[in-house]
Formats: sequence, C-alpha cells, structure tokens
Amino acid sequence: MKTILNVIWLILCGFWMFLGYLLAGLLLCVTIIGIPFGLAAFRIGVYALWPFGYTVVDRTGAGAPSCVGNVLWLVLAGWWLALGHIFTGIALCVTIIGIPLGIANFKLIPVSLLPLGKEIVPTDQPFAAR
Repeated sequence: MKTILNVIWLILCGFWMFLGYLLAGLLLCVTIIGIPFGLAAFRIGVYALWPFGYTVVDRTGAGAPSCVGNVLWLVLAGWWLALGHIFTGIALCVTIIGIPLGIANFKLIPVSLLPLGKEIVPTDQPFAAR
C-alpha cells in the first residue's frame, strides 16, 4: 500500500514539492553560511518525494544551534515551503482519492517549518535516531 500511495503522490505533488525543496536548497547553498540549510532542504526534498513509509523524529543531541538555525530557516525558506504544502494539501483534499495525500502534505508542514534537530527514519524504526 505504501508503494501505491508513493507512486500516486509522486505523480500528483511529490515531484513538484521536490523541485521546490531543490530550488530552496540550491539558493541556500550559494553562501557558505547557508550550506547547512541547503543540505536540510535536500534531505527534506527527498522525503517530500517519497514520504510514505518514513517518519520524522527529534534528534536528542540537537540543542541551541538547531534552535537558532530553525529561526533563520523559518525566515529564509520555511514559510514558503510550508505555504506550498498547505495549498497542495487543500487542493488534494478536494477529491476523495486525494485525501490521504492531502493529510500527508499537512504532516510535512512542521518539518518544512523547523527542520533542524529532526531526522527522517523508516516508520518501522522510529527510535533508531535516538
């Protein structure tokens, strides 16, 4: 079932969300300071490309630098990406078949807003990152 949902997701919105994260990552990697943010965008972009079967968990070692980085991320790229998830999620929820995909889009909003200090792991290993 995860594979079927991922293929439908890829066709309807996953590829486009991936391109948004790729663009954000490339723009953020222009400066040396932005490279960690760009890497986070690439990581989330791969998750947005194929989300079913994966989950986001908090990293226990993340501290104050992640908090400061998340504030900068929110200002630079996070709110744009979250708006993309909101609009895409609403559009998908219009159809019955798109409701699970819309809900998946809404689940991506927190990690698109504050990605630092989080890790993406398979759903069968949610405590592997801790």
